[in-house]
Amino acid sequence: MNIQKDAVVTLRYKIVDATTGQLVDEGRTPMVYLHGGYENTFPKIEAALEGKAVGFQATLQLQPEDAFGPRDESLMRTIPKTDFPPGVKVGGQLEGRNDQGQPQVYNVVKIKGPQVILDGNHPLAGKSLKFSLTVTGVRTATAEEIAHRHVHGEHGHHH
Repeated sequence: MNIQKDAVVTLRYKIVDATTGQLVDEGRTPMVYLHGGYENTFPKIEAALEGKAVGFQATLQLQPEDAFGPRDESLMRTIPKTDFPPGVKVGGQLEGRNDQGQPQVYNVVKIKGPQVILDGNHPLAGKSLKFSLTVTGVRTATAEEIAHRHVHGEHGHHH
């Protein structure tokens, strides 16, 4: 079966920072997504896989706008350490609100004296990535998966 709209695609992958060559994600768990514009993966990956079959391999160069987007410095926050919840450390996450009042997850990036610095950007925002992939499975999605707009079962979503 070739990859087309409403196919469930299983990939083995590896992601490397294209600038530094540093390994970002080894892909120990296969990536499984519903193909066909359901926003389950990046559009550039879907475009590269359209019409392909099991065994297809590719290495894609993803610019920030093709992946996690550019960095948005307005998502940086500095809060007094006294307002900081106890027990959260550098590398931890807090949920707050962005400038539009929408819920936003912030990563604790630094504790500097009496201040805590938070970053609401995805950790890979602003980075160019090299995404190496191998298609290891393709099947027709179930009606329920299509209705829910995501894959169910192993490595997919569970209700």
